[in-house]
Amino acid sequence: MPKRAAGLSAAQVAKEKRPGRYSDGGGLQLYVKPSGAALWIMRYSVSGVRRDMGLGPARGAGALSLADARTRAGALRGLITQGIDPLLKREADAAAAEAEAQVQAARNRTFKEVVDLYLAAQEAGWRNAKHRAQWKMTLTEYAGPHMGDVTVGDVGTEHVTAALTPLWSSKPETASRLRGRIEAVLDFAAVRGWRDGSSANPARWRGHLDKVFPRRSKVRAVKHHAALPWQELGAFMKRLRSREGVSARALEFAILTAARSGEVMGATWGEMDRNAGVWTIPASRMKASKEHRVPLTEAAAAILRDMANLRSSDAADSLVFPGAKQGSRLSVMALEMVLRRMKIDATVHGFRSSFRDWAGEATAHPREVIEHALAHQLKDKAEAAYQRGDLFVKRRRLMEDWASFCDKAPASLFPLPLSSVEERQA
Repeated sequence: MPKRAAGLSAAQVAKEKRPGRYSDGGGLQLYVKPSGAALWIMRYSVSGVRRDMGLGPARGAGALSLADARTRAGALRGLITQGIDPLLKREADAAAAEAEAQVQAARNRTFKEVVDLYLAAQEAGWRNAKHRAQWKMTLTEYAGPHMGDVTVGDVGTEHVTAALTPLWSSKPETASRLRGRIEAVLDFAAVRGWRDGSSANPARWRGHLDKVFPRRSKVRAVKHHAALPWQELGAFMKRLRSREGVSARALEFAILTAARSGEVMGATWGEMDRNAGVWTIPASRMKASKEHRVPLTEAAAAILRDMANLRSSDAADSLVFPGAKQGSRLSVMALEMVLRRMKIDATVHGFRSSFRDWAGEATAHPREVIEHALAHQLKDKAEAAYQRGDLFVKRRRLMEDWASFCDKAPASLFPLPLSSVEERQA
């Protein structure tokens, strides 16, 4: 293979066509390929290991001139004398540049992109798909127009207040939830390195937004779910039992069990132990994410017997109160529509309040038994720590008293002879 002892000339670099390596001295070589393409190569040894490092093309587009190649070779020789392998250094520099580029790309994520990443990261912790959808909706519909396309690292107080201001007076509950959700997304971004973690979260409440917005409780009085007075339950239940349809039976079952409407509409036959008279609602369907056992009274069991006659599948996951379409659930408004048609000024959830008022005012059942029946978490942490059981036996007696009370028409605190009831109605 032809080589030159002396240095190369610019003319030779431009015209040499014969394949081979041509030395310029000091390890710099012109490498001419069989195709005629020419490259600059730096040949050197580090720790006894010979290495060839490409410097770039010698001809054509982006070519490195002879003078520039010699300058670059000289810089590499300087590294070699320091014991630094130029090839390894270049690889390390390239890896560092790629890592920095990835960091910069991550920091350029928009708020709406981070929302999706946050929701995906929290997927396993959501109680159900509806809960995730609520987060997605509020962050997209209310926060999106103000910060959705803003780089998450640049989201500031001005963006947060712009999103909250239209809601704080008209929809204080929604505004409060939105603020908390924005705060969670921005904290998530800071942990991932997409925001400056040393800066305070612009969506925080204490010591920040509490100076801009009045407390939610001061904006508008809390509006409780409309509830039917407990004294009227018996008369109402008599009317309800005269109505036909799955929705009416589901509402009756919800009242008798003091359960939430979502728990009833999602109830499956696999959750029902009709022999033992127990409905076991799994933690995944409970608001507190804790399994809840409900004692079934004879009145509640009678509803299950009626629904069993309509059962179209033996599968354990088949719904006790199915919707009109095969395999579908009742709509969220199905039970409310029963009340509207009956012209009752109350909500389905309000019947839980009716139950609570009746149990507290008209019975001697202990408060903790009543709270367990409603699947409420005890507010007293010390009391909750010692309350390991679910008071099921006591709750069964409570629910039997409730079912008996609901069976009176019109309802009265104490049983009255039929003649006395008729006299009162007259």
